[in-house]
Amino acid sequence: MSALLEVKDLSKSFSDKKVVEKLTLTVLEGEILGFLGPNGAGKSTTVKMIIDVEQRDDGEIYFNGEKTEDKMKVFKKALGVVPQDISIYDDLSAYDNVRFFCSLYGYKGQELKNRVKEALEFVGLWDRRKEIPSKFSGGMKRRLNIACSIAHSPKLLIMDEPTVGIDPQSRNHILETIKTLNKRGTTIVYVSHYMEEIDAICNRIVIMDHGIIVEDMEKERLKEKYRQQGFTSLEEIFLHLTGTDLRDQEA
Repeated sequence: MSALLEVKDLSKSFSDKKVVEKLTLTVLEGEILGFLGPNGAGKSTTVKMIIDVEQRDDGEIYFNGEKTEDKMKVFKKALGVVPQDISIYDDLSAYDNVRFFCSLYGYKGQELKNRVKEALEFVGLWDRRKEIPSKFSGGMKRRLNIACSIAHSPKLLIMDEPTVGIDPQSRNHILETIKTLNKRGTTIVYVSHYMEEIDAICNRIVIMDHGIIVEDMEKERLKEKYRQQGFTSLEEIFLHLTGTDLRDQEA
């Protein structure tokens, strides 16, 4: 697989604290990459710099071999982001929410209508399209959040904790949706604290702590490497690499 996204020597400090330090990461086209790290590890800041909502102090970001700052419009059109904080309008219908976000990418007319319908059908909300999200359950809001992020058919989809606080049925639906999106050609970066989700859908795992990457390996190779050291689950591996101290600071 070829490199779709490349991050080279990415760094960020807040005041005198180094949050991300010379981070280098490659996302391969067609993979589902699980991005793990405890609170304060720097993963959220890394994602914000990649999607250009946080200015980086140093480093370069490439998409399809070209610097993103040189091709920002191209990059943004190829990018989809599912934020941890649900970003939908409670006073607009589900249909109008997806329509609004998809229209930001230049789609209009019948093509826009087709894309909205496909996205809502894909997340199982077409029959609820006329309803407003304030009437939705948490799982339905999460699914609508995803529909708003995929209607423009992104080549790269970054998902930040997309299943927080939802029921098992909605979680299962979202995970199946992610696998289907990937089979259709979308490359996915999946940020989560849920080890069982990472284990279920990702083929490569990156673990970050204290602003640096402490492990980056295909999932099965990673599990085998640490199985030989006596760690039998992904959670045990994660705690071995990042420690068991409580982390209350987000970065």
